[in-house]
Amino acid sequence: MGNAVIVLAGGLSKRFGQDKCLKDLAGKPLVVHVLDRVSAVADERLIVVGSEVQKNVLSGLPDLGAGVVVDKYGDHSPLVGALTGFESVRADRALLLPCDAAFVVPEIASLLLDLCVGRSAVVPRWPNGYVEPLQAAYDVKLAVDAARKALDEGKRDMLGMIAHLRHIRYVSTLVLQQYDEKLTSFHNINTVEDWRKAESMLKKAR
Repeated sequence: MGNAVIVLAGGLSKRFGQDKCLKDLAGKPLVVHVLDRVSAVADERLIVVGSEVQKNVLSGLPDLGAGVVVDKYGDHSPLVGALTGFESVRADRALLLPCDAAFVVPEIASLLLDLCVGRSAVVPRWPNGYVEPLQAAYDVKLAVDAARKALDEGKRDMLGMIAHLRHIRYVSTLVLQQYDEKLTSFHNINTVEDWRKAESMLKKAR
C-alpha cells in the first residue's frame, strides 16, 4: 500500500511552555511546515495529536493535506503516539517525524523510506552512536507488534520498541550530509530560543 508520513504532535511541549505544533512560525503553524516539506514523499499523511481540541483546530486549517487522529491511549509519550499512528495508516511503510522537524529535507525523507523496503526500520545514527528514532522509517506491521511488546513491558520510549525489531538498517548522518550538509533536518525546536533561531533560518532561506 505504499508509504505514509506520520507526524507526532501530541507531546506536552513542557520545555517550550505551550503547544508548539500549532504556534505560528513565519506565517503558518509549525506542523504545517513539516507537512509542506514532505508533501511529495508519500500520498498518505497523518498527524497524531493528544486531544480533541488539537484535532478540531488542525482539522479546521485550510488545505492541511493530512488526516488527524487523537492518541488512542491517553498517554503523551512518543511511543504511544507512534503506535497510534502505525495502527491508523494503511501504508506498508511509514516515516515518523516530530511536529518540530520544520527543516526536514525531502530527499532524506524519501531515502529513508526507499531503504526501508525489506527492513523492519531505517534509523539515522550519529557518529557517537546516538540514534534518531523519531526521524526514521518503519515497516508498519512490524512496528505495531514491537511497540505493543514494549508497552506490555512498561516501556514508553522509542528505544523500547526498537529493541524488539530485527533487520534494522542504520544510516550514518555522515552519509545523510550528502543531502543536507548542515543536517538541519534534525534541528529541533524545544525552547523559545530555538524558535527564534528557526524564524531566522527561514528568513535567510527566503
